[in-house]
Amino acid sequence: MTEPREMIRVEKLNKSFGDLHVLYDIDLKVNESDVVVLIGASGSGKSTLLRCLNFLEFKDDGKIIIEGEQVEADTHDLNKVRQKVGMVFQHFNLFPHKTVLGNVIEAPIQVKGLSKKEAIKEGKRLLDKVGLGDKYDVYPSRLSGGQKQRVAIARALAMQPDIMLFDEPTSALDPELVGEVLETMKELGEEGMTMVVVTHEMGFAREVGDWVVYMNEGRIVEEGKPDQIFDQPKEERTKAFLDSIL
Repeated sequence: MTEPREMIRVEKLNKSFGDLHVLYDIDLKVNESDVVVLIGASGSGKSTLLRCLNFLEFKDDGKIIIEGEQVEADTHDLNKVRQKVGMVFQHFNLFPHKTVLGNVIEAPIQVKGLSKKEAIKEGKRLLDKVGLGDKYDVYPSRLSGGQKQRVAIARALAMQPDIMLFDEPTSALDPELVGEVLETMKELGEEGMTMVVVTHEMGFAREVGDWVVYMNEGRIVEEGKPDQIFDQPKEERTKAFLDSIL
């Protein structure tokens, strides 16, 4: 069997904000088509790690290797890197003055130089894919939170990334809207999209994750297959965390 292609490798990553050390010697590997789910209490460093992978935050030291290439903020075109690594945030950040379709086609036209015709065709395909084929011409103010988040997912996919990062994509949603977003993410995972997901949705982590990583106070405490992490955690801290939320 051929070795799976490595999409992300993090080695000895450290990050501080002033005197606050938020990531300690993080080592992480993500292979092609993996869905890696980061879990842990708020403030454990999960979102900061994700933001470092997309160079929205800059590491203090360590290595970030994307698709075999070590990326450094001062020597690489980070916009090019971000085209490979799409990101969906907790808050949707849609342009309120643009329609749903307008939001999705903006970056492919401006950044990738796609023709408007091509961008519209692809934008409609992606909106159909996330179940919003009837909302092309609607403005974000007329959408539910779950619909806005699905537009945000379509918008990230429009850049044709190789990797998708999700930073607590359902935490700003009303409980009844969470399922539709998780379902869209589950379908992406089933199609083979490489994904790193920060979430508090343990059902999703167990069902969709190929690999679960538990973080605590800026460190990776334990990682493994979902069944191992949820049913037989090796570390006391992992067990205590899961006992507190499950």
